[in-house]
Amino acid sequence: MAKATPAFRYTERDLARFRETQQLAYACAEQVAAWIEPGVTERQATAELRRRLVAAGVQDFFHVPFAWFGDRTAFRHFHTPLQFFAGNRRLEEGMPYVLDCAPVVDGYTADIGYGGKVGENRVWDRLAADLEVYRKLILDEVRARRPLAEVYAAVDAQIAAHGYDNRHQVYPGRVIGHQVTRNTARGPAGVNVLGFGVRTLQTLGRELISERLHGRSPLWADGRSSRHAPTPGLWAVEPHIGFRGVGIKFEELLVVTEDDAYWLDDDLPHVRRWTAGTGQTATGRAAAPTAAAPTAAEPTAAAPTATAPTTLEATR
Repeated sequence: MAKATPAFRYTERDLARFRETQQLAYACAEQVAAWIEPGVTERQATAELRRRLVAAGVQDFFHVPFAWFGDRTAFRHFHTPLQFFAGNRRLEEGMPYVLDCAPVVDGYTADIGYGGKVGENRVWDRLAADLEVYRKLILDEVRARRPLAEVYAAVDAQIAAHGYDNRHQVYPGRVIGHQVTRNTARGPAGVNVLGFGVRTLQTLGRELISERLHGRSPLWADGRSSRHAPTPGLWAVEPHIGFRGVGIKFEELLVVTEDDAYWLDDDLPHVRRWTAGTGQTATGRAAAPTAAAPTAAEPTAAAPTATAPTTLEATR
């Protein structure tokens, strides 16, 4: 049986340091978004992202930086974990992209996801606007102390109502999120195994054992191990949605206390995009306000039901 809910362990100073690390991660992602252009490969983008993070003071990584271009943003045809690593896919005009990084500074970890596009892509515009719904939904459900597996199911239901697909279910373990702690492990900094830092693996291993002993898991998915109330602490949450050849997500830190929850920071690129009411492009060009019908060349998503038309269908 699960024991009593643990106490929230972080001070205001700790939260400020986590916030600083998250801001640093997003700032570097925005710099790469401004630098990126057609012809750049995923590997070049991740190398540039790593270079900027290290130059900004990052000492280690929870996981190595990732970049996905085109239909890889929706994890189409992903069958093994190795396919998540950056490859030789070149960015083309009109393509979406996702940058993902998880820097560690003085043990304080952030894990962020930044979605963008080069040029015009009205399907991306529609998904980027609809992504705002998931941020509010997740917060409301966690504040209501719904079991994490049920919050996952509520997100699934909203994705279906939009007519999109759940793409975070493709991540190893089907996770929509995971706990983040201050890393105090003593392993070698900057060394990674299968994409994860050695210190990360040491810390995550301890957390997995500790949480399982209490009937909980530091990994947030839709299975039995997530059928418990939100555990106090910090959670990196990443709802990832897709429509045919376009995928987008945000990833940021959610603070969960014994009786409340809130996003660690609202001054983030995707939140500013929603506040401004416009889409964002890598080149700074204004985005079209409505979505176009996807082309037949794009991979096919599951057909929506007649009673729940997709947002894309409704705006044609």
